[in-house]
Amino acid sequence: MHRRPLGRGRRLAAFAALIIVVGCFLPWWQFGGDAGLPLRSGNAFEGAGILVFFAALATIALVTLPYATDRPVPVDRGLSYVAIVAIGWIGFVLRAFDLFQVGALGLPTTSPGLWLSALGLGVLTRAAYEIVGERRDR
Repeated sequence: MHRRPLGRGRRLAAFAALIIVVGCFLPWWQFGGDAGLPLRSGNAFEGAGILVFFAALATIALVTLPYATDRPVPVDRGLSYVAIVAIGWIGFVLRAFDLFQVGALGLPTTSPGLWLSALGLGVLTRAAYEIVGERRDR
């Protein structure tokens, strides 16, 4: 059985993916809730925000993939993590731009999911940086 040690970068990537998943389920925008108006909110599953959720799932899959086989997996490289981070940030920026255009880009108190997902993407960026810089054993 292939027993690759889980390095610091991959542990950080898995932790970041969990942060992002939690952030995707929390509200990314809110309207109303005062003066008798109903509270309306939405999360990452609207618009380009779904790319952030898919990036988190892909990260979890990529971290666990080498442990599902008996030999190293060629896709488990730093470039794969960089591509996932890029897709996540593209989805986040597109969704944040949409929310900014309609005036729904709020503070962490009104849109905690958006800010938590940004934090998770930042941690995932750092993890990808560490994975790219780690020494590969052949």
